[in-house]
Amino acid sequence: MTIIVYQIDYKDAQQGVDLVNLLDHYAQDEMGGGKPLPESVKQTLVSNLAKLPNAITLLAYDGDEVVGLLNAFEGFSTFANEPLINIHDIVVLKERRGEGISRQLLAVIEEVAKSRSCCKLTLEVLSNNTIAKDSYRKFGFDSYTLDSDKGEALFWQKKLS
Repeated sequence: MTIIVYQIDYKDAQQGVDLVNLLDHYAQDEMGGGKPLPESVKQTLVSNLAKLPNAITLLAYDGDEVVGLLNAFEGFSTFANEPLINIHDIVVLKERRGEGISRQLLAVIEEVAKSRSCCKLTLEVLSNNTIAKDSYRKFGFDSYTLDSDKGEALFWQKKLS
């Protein structure tokens, strides 16, 4: 197994197909919601990501087979007054999990972050996704607190219609 990780070229049709297929694979997993991506998302995701100058997508290949995906977005830390990268999706094909592919994706996004002088990487993980949480901890991630007396930061959302 020789895994090679590339930053996607959103204009490359095959890489676009690979991105959508892997994200759909994740969406259908219980940790991704258990439902396929809507067709409208499949049709427009790549072109919409291409419009975002802060979007970063990495694809991991084993030969010609795409086996992993990482979507991230550059943001900004006001407290540090420096850019940051938020990892939004990490996907590894179910049958390839446990082979260290996510660690390779994380290592590449860390290098991208360093090259952009980012102060940190952030990510979201479901509280019951213990396998992912263990993997992220091994890579150096941990919950975010300013002061242990104040508690951990929580990721919340409000959906807009």
